[in-house]
Amino acid sequence: MRSFTIPVHYRSALIGRIKAFRKAQDPRKQDLAPTLLDLGPVRFLFARHFGFCYGVENAIEISYKALEENPGRRIFLLSQMIHNQAVNDDLTARGMHFIQDTHGRMLMDWSALTAEDIVIIPAFGTTLETEARLKAIGIDPLRYNTTCPFVEKVWKRSDQLGDQQYTVVIHGKATHEETRATFSHTVRKAPAVVLRDMAEAELLGRIIRGDEPADTFERVFRGRASEGFDPARDLQRIGVVNQTTMLATETQAIADHLRQVMIGKYGASDIKAHFADTRDTLCYATNDNQDATHELLKAEADLALVVGGYNSSNTSHLVELLERRFPTYFIKDEGEILSADTIQHFNYPAHKLESTTNWIPAKRPLTIILTSGASCPDTLLDKVMLRVLSFLEGVRDPVDVVEGMVSTG
Repeated sequence: MRSFTIPVHYRSALIGRIKAFRKAQDPRKQDLAPTLLDLGPVRFLFARHFGFCYGVENAIEISYKALEENPGRRIFLLSQMIHNQAVNDDLTARGMHFIQDTHGRMLMDWSALTAEDIVIIPAFGTTLETEARLKAIGIDPLRYNTTCPFVEKVWKRSDQLGDQQYTVVIHGKATHEETRATFSHTVRKAPAVVLRDMAEAELLGRIIRGDEPADTFERVFRGRASEGFDPARDLQRIGVVNQTTMLATETQAIADHLRQVMIGKYGASDIKAHFADTRDTLCYATNDNQDATHELLKAEADLALVVGGYNSSNTSHLVELLERRFPTYFIKDEGEILSADTIQHFNYPAHKLESTTNWIPAKRPLTIILTSGASCPDTLLDKVMLRVLSFLEGVRDPVDVVEGMVSTG
């Protein structure tokens, strides 16, 4: 897999070396065991996979390339390039501007754009309607298109399903940029409906079986279904794709459930005529990060710190997994660690910041899981780790410990 040129300030002197060490030891990603960094009174456990993925590094490289190639020109980000505030703040500090927020609401008027402006498409992709609008102004939306290749893979699979006369069921968050883009690309060729979770998949299954009143689909899914969607007609042949940052295990469980629904209605012998196998749309990076997080759940630890943007879907799912077993704090950077006594963290389900006191247990040695979402620079984890260490006495120098690890491994 190719490597990318990204700014040096996103590279990590500590955690980056640990990741490179593990990669050299295990280039085929066969060993998902976490990495232990023993600093004496505190030990950090790092997931085998975390941080920037292929799509994010690709997006960062293209965005900074746009800055270098267009001095003096106005450069706009269609919306947040990735869901990490530090990265987006760095780009805006260099002169970029946002056109929309993450929900598609305008932050400026389209009429303010001209054919001389540069517009960067975010890693999540965008809708065909937005592409057309940019082209009408005279802006090439594909010149600096940072859409993740794995998102484009989902679009291609949706196209194939449409060509084969399947309806596309999209597992995702209906307001998320990626899901809105996938829906837009899908409905060119196929009926489509977006569902959020297993509960909605089970409801859709009851609609397919005829166990729900006819108006249930209209009441629950109409705002997330393609125009003219007819449940009686359009739910006879289906395939499931996903927003790539959703829990892969949940996407697969939803697909498995709907497959069983179709078998129950049409019989196993004729299942291919009613249900398409779409396992190939799951993002490898999302899978790797989630698999590595599942491995962390087998470890003994006192708490977990998960670093990432508060609107990052993939990061929220790592939090969801870890908090099943550990006290887990979702933070955007080291600034959320207010003191040895107080940490500020994000309650994702409630979408609000909370504060917790006495968050560092008194026991020693203390074991802390430290990981991050796919849009988080490793440098932020360095800063979080060093912030925690500043509150503890007698810790070993992390630079020396990391050097010893990689030199003797």
